[in-house]
Amino acid sequence: MLWEAGRLEDDHRLLKEYGLKNQRELWRMETILRKIRREARRLLAARGAGIEGRAERLLGRAKRFLINKAQVTLDDILALSTRDILERRLETLVVRKGMAKTLGQSRQAIVHGHIAVSGNKTTSPSRLIAFSEETDILWYSKPIRYEGAGGELAKEEKPEGKVAEAEKPVEKQAQGA
Repeated sequence: MLWEAGRLEDDHRLLKEYGLKNQRELWRMETILRKIRREARRLLAARGAGIEGRAERLLGRAKRFLINKAQVTLDDILALSTRDILERRLETLVVRKGMAKTLGQSRQAIVHGHIAVSGNKTTSPSRLIAFSEETDILWYSKPIRYEGAGGELAKEEKPEGKVAEAEKPVEKQAQGA
């Protein structure tokens, strides 16, 4: 199972499509999905104590993070895929909002502390974002402008003939002091 060619190709495609750093990030998202789906299957089979409370918590979590519908059912949870979870990562949402042109730029901006969620600096690209927080993804400081197809940073334009203070050549001190 570990070395199946079809599964490896699918995993590699997801790595490229969602800009994941390594297989471990993908496996972590698959584990989150596996745990949620396992709990939904247990609840459908009506096994365990406190079924109603557990079902309510699971449905609330799915509604907050994974399924943007008014009425969420356990069948909706069972229909989730790994792509659904990968779409909720901060790294992906920054690109979807147009704050970065590529997933690499998105990841770099997040790791370097340029992105804030609900006013708090966030440096974790794998953070799952709730639907209520999606509108609160903003720049932590001033926005970074990206230009060009290669995704290079835009250069600051300076008025001609003027030299910024930091770029002025340092004059040598008078030799008598």
